[in-house]
Amino acid sequence: MTAAVADPGSFRDPAGQVYRLGSRVLRKVGAKAATHYEAARDRGILRKYSDRGLLVDSKEVDAGLIGVSDNSRHYVLEHPVIPFISYPYEWSFALLKEAALFHLRLQHDLLLDGFTLSDASAYNVQFLGNRPIYIDVTSIRRYEEGSYWLAHNQFCEQFLNPLLLRAYCGVPHNDWFRGRLEGISSIELSRLLPARKKLSFRVLSHVVGPSRLQARRERKHASVAVRKPLPQAAYAGLINHLLRWIESLEPEVAGSYWQNYEAFHSYSDREEASKRDFVDRFVSETLPDTVWDLGCNTGAYSKIALGAGAKKVVGFDSDHGALDRAYRRSCSERLDFLPLYFDGANPSPDQGWSQTERMGLSRRRNADALLALAFIHHISIPRNVPLDSAVQWLVGLAPRGVIEFVQKDDPTVREMLALREDVFDYYDEPSFLKALNARARIVSTRKNSENGRLLVAYQTDSTLGCHR
Repeated sequence: MTAAVADPGSFRDPAGQVYRLGSRVLRKVGAKAATHYEAARDRGILRKYSDRGLLVDSKEVDAGLIGVSDNSRHYVLEHPVIPFISYPYEWSFALLKEAALFHLRLQHDLLLDGFTLSDASAYNVQFLGNRPIYIDVTSIRRYEEGSYWLAHNQFCEQFLNPLLLRAYCGVPHNDWFRGRLEGISSIELSRLLPARKKLSFRVLSHVVGPSRLQARRERKHASVAVRKPLPQAAYAGLINHLLRWIESLEPEVAGSYWQNYEAFHSYSDREEASKRDFVDRFVSETLPDTVWDLGCNTGAYSKIALGAGAKKVVGFDSDHGALDRAYRRSCSERLDFLPLYFDGANPSPDQGWSQTERMGLSRRRNADALLALAFIHHISIPRNVPLDSAVQWLVGLAPRGVIEFVQKDDPTVREMLALREDVFDYYDEPSFLKALNARARIVSTRKNSENGRLLVAYQTDSTLGCHR
């Protein structure tokens, strides 16, 4: 029998550590969490919030599943698998804002039911399509009158401060958050905020004031100050105050070219219709469970894939304006579509403790099919990634897919080359097809523009003759 393996991203909470047993997800409920778990279970809290779609479902299973040598377990729970785990440094402003509001609303509702959350980790919020869900059952604790919100600083660092960085400074949070997995500290954010913003009561209360207290404690090596009891009404008021503030936040960034690309691209109507038809046929013939859409922009082709039979799409793009629009489209049109931020030449790596705590993009790979439409030239030309290497990486992401190759005489590529030397002797269609043929079978092709843009559907050996 396969042994259960501890998930390397859950070691920080030994009383609620997660294990993997094959494709199953298990959670240990240790002694420190058991009484709180029993209270939430027996009061119907877990079932109530699970039925509302706010909390991951859980059922008690045989405790021996995680190993007879671990005597610290009181219960073992099994959770349904989250199809794709994403991290806050991969979320757009809109996704991070939704996750923050979701966390606060969940905290508020739990408080009314006599419970609270023991932490405010953004990693405990995941997305099923565009819908947030809370995954850490053991952080639900009984509320005790007078308790202070001990996770307030964590909420600020992982939710509020990253949002303020974009809303007040015009700087996306993603690269900073990825470089510091605990979030953005109030001390650092306070140094960046414009002086006029620091005069705001909200900023003074949640950023400047806490940063000064933290800096003073660090200088004097003082212990944490004892806080006065916080009445439940004041606790709820603090949460509602943050809710109203975050609801009002909008990104301070000018509109980007790519967020309007769907309306102003260089395709003719005929070429656009042909490209849509090619993607529609590919998806309807292969019926993938999960599609990865690289360079998803605002989600037009992700929507086509879903309409053609894909069950869900994870989109990736580096343009913040386009991603925010993609998320709004996902919500308004009720699509099972999760658009995430990524740099194609520098995707999320393995990192955190022992470089295993947060998995890199390749280790989370779950796509049955890939769309890489007008994408490969964006990493091969401005980022100097060899064409052969780029094709190898793309084919390795999914066993089948559609890749669009854009020629050098295309206006987009000519613009990329306008201010730099053309050192890309092997960036051409024959080299692209040779690289793809070496790794997969080309199923179909279509010339799709006057400039020779080429659409290619491929399949690897592992999927030949296999359709869902």
